[in-house]
Amino acid sequence: MVTDQSDVRRTACNRDCPDACSLLVTVEEGRATQLRGDPEDPVTRGFLCERTSRFLSRQYDSQRFTQPLLRQGDAWGPVSWDVALDLAAKKLHEARAEFGPASVLHYRSGGSLGLLKMLADYFFEQFGPVTVKHGDVCSAAGDAAQIADFGVADSHDLQDILHSRLIVVWGKNPHTSGVHLLPVLNEARKRGAVLVGVDPVRTKIEGLCTQFLQPRPGGDFGLAMGVARRLFDEGREDPAASEWCDHLEAYRELVHARDIDGWAAEAGVPADALRELADLYGERAPAAILVGWGLARRSNGSKTVRALDALGAISGNLGVPGGGVSYDYARRAAFDLEFVRGEAAAPRTFPEYRLGREILEARDPPVRVAWITAGNPVSMLPDSSATQQALSEVPFTVVVETHPTDTTDCADLILPTLTLLEDSDLLGAYGNHWLHESRPAVMPPEGCRHELDILQGLAKRLGLSEALSGSVDDWKQRLTKRLDVAGAGVAAMRAGPVRNPFASHVLFEGRRVPTPSGRVNLLHERAEPAPQGSEDFPLLLMAISVPEGQSSQWSVPVEGLPKVRVHPQTQGVPPDGALAHLESAVGKVPVAVQHDERVRAGVVLAPKGGMLRDGRCLNLLIRPVPTDDGGGAAFYEEPVRLLYSEEADLP
Repeated sequence: MVTDQSDVRRTACNRDCPDACSLLVTVEEGRATQLRGDPEDPVTRGFLCERTSRFLSRQYDSQRFTQPLLRQGDAWGPVSWDVALDLAAKKLHEARAEFGPASVLHYRSGGSLGLLKMLADYFFEQFGPVTVKHGDVCSAAGDAAQIADFGVADSHDLQDILHSRLIVVWGKNPHTSGVHLLPVLNEARKRGAVLVGVDPVRTKIEGLCTQFLQPRPGGDFGLAMGVARRLFDEGREDPAASEWCDHLEAYRELVHARDIDGWAAEAGVPADALRELADLYGERAPAAILVGWGLARRSNGSKTVRALDALGAISGNLGVPGGGVSYDYARRAAFDLEFVRGEAAAPRTFPEYRLGREILEARDPPVRVAWITAGNPVSMLPDSSATQQALSEVPFTVVVETHPTDTTDCADLILPTLTLLEDSDLLGAYGNHWLHESRPAVMPPEGCRHELDILQGLAKRLGLSEALSGSVDDWKQRLTKRLDVAGAGVAAMRAGPVRNPFASHVLFEGRRVPTPSGRVNLLHERAEPAPQGSEDFPLLLMAISVPEGQSSQWSVPVEGLPKVRVHPQTQGVPPDGALAHLESAVGKVPVAVQHDERVRAGVVLAPKGGMLRDGRCLNLLIRPVPTDDGGGAAFYEEPVRLLYSEEADLP
């Protein structure tokens, strides 16, 4: 409740979510008491997702780190910032001097999407350069696909689907990830658009759809190719497609390698349902395909996205209002970040999907210091046990964090930083084209520091003060020079969100794409079929996002065993409500079984983001398998089994 003594302050959410919402924070006596979505933000529209609406419980969690902690034996003890930074600088200097800068690993993930977090990359480039990761377990496979096809990974304006007559929501669950897409979908329906959903799980989006298909996990490639076959058979491809598409005949030959029944069998859907989807797509132009990020998290994920790109290109739905194949938004593209060279500067890179094993296997040089920021790789990467072992065995591991995680459990030094309500940064979104400035709504605890302050403290001790000089506001200005010229700089963002002035409302308008040839590079090699269950491990695990958790940050108390959902007709499924072990070739986790007819038979659906420390980490079961391009992780195809016995020894 807003009272006469309260103050309402605006900031922006920096969590790993596509929407980047504008927040109105009610502050009373220096304490945040209420969070609301800003009704003036054209994306946020006055409401927040479930997880961020509960963020105050995390903000004032008693387990919050409020001072540097140094490992002393099996526990951590508080130390001053001077002691912490002196020690960190000493360890970094010693590792570089004895083993070279490649012996230092800097790992940054998406725990905060603030652009100033990239200053950590810049610092370690100036110090080294050092070892960094390459690839991205979340979106890299799909991004690589669209860059290969179109020259860039970006999307139509969020509101452009209001021009669509058909919207295919393919592998995307906006009720959980990107809830601010829902009002736009509802408005599009009111204007006459037909919605189709595609997902192995019948999510809530089914309630908005005229048709909903449940392909087998990894069967989306076959479904897309079957749709293309139907378009060709019925003469519904754009007759001018050869004017903007390379490899059209090779693609046509690939599509004709199977008939519709064959592609439907590969997809695991009825052939008549495939034909119905194809006919809708061919008849209701302009048609948009909205691609979910999880779709690409398979060993054939990149080629699957390329198959969807090809549908948009050959059907004439490319470069027109209401069309497109929208996967990701180029959230950094508007900002001046050229001073960070990234992977090109690094003496060595580790593929993110197998980070733990890379650290353990590194010999020339070994990893002597690891610096982890904006991420919890132990919980969130595949092969959690290897990542945990690796970071525990590195001689000196530093983690910059706000709360305890599986990764801070491996740390020698924990440095407390700011929450989203305390931070000051710049933000782009990966679900829309709006840009934001975040400003502190409340002051942090005395012992917590902005990451720029932490880096400047290190820089001073390592002779790099000049490289990191400047205030937070100074750096914001440096990152927004082009935006400022376009009238969309910091001053504009301070008044509210601004749309990226460099982003098109209709991507590739005029069917002009920034590939080397200026034409769409159509897929012309088939994807390998996604792995299926085996005799020993007959089920496939899908550990996916849930409304209660943002990656490993949960908005509700985490209690009991993780709940897994299976179709009741799945062969050998334990009874509803039973306790069982979920086991893969590399580990097992005790779980509670729930029957759910919305889940495709043969799939085990589980919540992602659980931690080892709570006995809920499903990534413990997932082997480090890469996607077919981009260096992503094949999270959603691990074969598993459910072991049930009335006498089982379970918690």
